[in-house]
Amino acid sequence: MKGFIVLLLLLVASVAQAEAYRWVDENGQTHFGDRPPANAVSSEVQLEKARPAVDAAVSERKQRMSEFVEQSEKERAVQKQARAEQEALAAEREARCEDLVARMKYLERVSRLYRLNKDGERVYVNDEENEQIRKEFRAHVQSECDI
Repeated sequence: MKGFIVLLLLLVASVAQAEAYRWVDENGQTHFGDRPPANAVSSEVQLEKARPAVDAAVSERKQRMSEFVEQSEKERAVQKQARAEQEALAAEREARCEDLVARMKYLERVSRLYRLNKDGERVYVNDEENEQIRKEFRAHVQSECDI
């Protein structure tokens, strides 16, 4: 059955592309052919190519593909936005850590630390407080920056 359909399609395709002729024989019968007859008057017939039928399943598949592509593009855009946000947060964290490390190095170089009282005057802290402040700041830097 499939072979017959394929053969029929090939014949129809070749006829659709070839010239076609029409003639009437001596008995009044109308005939069509791809070559004009030698013993009769014929006229050329213009054949229109058959338009392919749009299958509902093909249309549905095409629609689903379009929806899939659209959804994929939306997901990629969301992922790209999330990646950009993560990169921005990572850059911000890196800048904050650079600042904290610089402050930690400064604290280690300074011999005496001070606080400002309510009048804005410097009040130097003792050695134990110096060490405690440095220790707490080191712990803060380590927890923030994974050092």
